[in-house]
Amino acid sequence: MINVQNVSYGIKSKCILKNVSFQIPIGKIIAIAGENGSGKTTLLRLLSGIKNPSNGKITIDHKPLTHQSANTIAYLPDTDNFHSNLTGVQLFHYYQSQFTDFNLGKANEIAAFLEVELQQKIRNLSKGQRGRLKMAATLAREVPYYILDEPLAGLDPIVRESLIRGLIKFTDTEKQTIILSTHELYEVEPILDALLLLKDTRIISYDMLENIREQWQEDAVSWMKKQYRKE
Repeated sequence: MINVQNVSYGIKSKCILKNVSFQIPIGKIIAIAGENGSGKTTLLRLLSGIKNPSNGKITIDHKPLTHQSANTIAYLPDTDNFHSNLTGVQLFHYYQSQFTDFNLGKANEIAAFLEVELQQKIRNLSKGQRGRLKMAATLAREVPYYILDEPLAGLDPIVRESLIRGLIKFTDTEKQTIILSTHELYEVEPILDALLLLKDTRIISYDMLENIREQWQEDAVSWMKKQYRKE
């Protein structure tokens, strides 16, 4: 479980997150949604241990979250940080040298499922191919937590669909947790367990999809719009 208690984060005089508190249980798929600039990327970087809170604390499995927590978290950033001269094969071998939990056989299996051109250099891949390669490298790590920052952004519907199918096929949803930020709620809603909404540096709502459908009688997008109008 990830436990976030009264976490705030700011740079100089700018507040990016303010008094954020919530829990993420193991074995769930949680989406973080919100307007641009609402703090989604910052929150994911805090959850992955890349950044430290200005105030408050984050624990993972009852231990303080630090840079050393990287051995339990696979983080997929919203930017391409890969060396463009590497091929997909070379990238996988690099990951294997950096992460003891990296499963090369699984990486190749995911790449085949997503139809990634592993022999091509990354600089020659389309954006969709790079997105698939990033997903394969991330999901090949055998960890309890995957944190994915806008994994579907800018990709065409066919690529988004294949990535969503890959998330389900190559993770154990009883033992592994997926936390992702997204603007594509329509596509990911069928696989979600819960949705957390950010607005103006704070959480305005956090609910299970089961409750949203049964109590609110709405889909995720309609519910999100209603929560935003209330603020």
